[in-house]
Amino acid sequence: MIKEKEITKLIVSEYFDSILSNIEIDVAIVGAGPSGLTAARILASHGKKVAIFESRVAPGGGMWGGGMLYPVIVLKEGRELLEEIGVKCRQKNGYYIANAIEATSKLISAAIDAGALLYNGTTVEDIIVKNDRVAGVVINWTAALQLGLLVDPLSIEAKFVVDATGHECYVVRKIEKLGAKKMQGEKAMWAEMGEKASIEHTKEIYPGLYVAGMAAIAYAGAPRMGPIFGGMLLSGKKVAEDILKKL
Repeated sequence: MIKEKEITKLIVSEYFDSILSNIEIDVAIVGAGPSGLTAARILASHGKKVAIFESRVAPGGGMWGGGMLYPVIVLKEGRELLEEIGVKCRQKNGYYIANAIEATSKLISAAIDAGALLYNGTTVEDIIVKNDRVAGVVINWTAALQLGLLVDPLSIEAKFVVDATGHECYVVRKIEKLGAKKMQGEKAMWAEMGEKASIEHTKEIYPGLYVAGMAAIAYAGAPRMGPIFGGMLLSGKKVAEDILKKL
């Protein structure tokens, strides 16, 4: 017999048990695009306590849409990060191509399988800063914020925070008032330079706060790269490896 109240109990208890066991974590990743998901998978596979906070209902960032909704992604480098999670990559004209939907869904699945927790529909509306160091994130329901409701948020403590929010570079904006370097904003498209910049500028920009993926590009004022995704994946790998050295 199916009982509606039992279904509700299971959903609510499972969710809140998850939140209560993850109020203190190693790494909070803001944004579940390709760089954030890759970083989460690598960190979690090394036994670190990782949570990803995604403001939208569907994680995956811009990878779902490939290029202009053609479900194909292109890579020059970094295909190994897809192949090791079971994504089929095919060489063509000096590049590698993969199905955007397969790649995105497997990135999400691989991060969760590694032990990372993913909270969708959850916006990081602020950060915790203690003794001139980012020490966590402040979260709220995306729907409540979109409706303009006056709802106080909750807080998650983390040893490190990664801004992987893409073009918006949302978390970085929160530290500008603390005297940190201001976000420069991405420049016009130059795919080759954008790919390089996404990796080069993946770094700690304020104690406890890293930027990755398109957020690294937007912060540094580098060119955007368009629908080529190797730099995004390699950026996620780099930020994970840098944080692992400090944990």
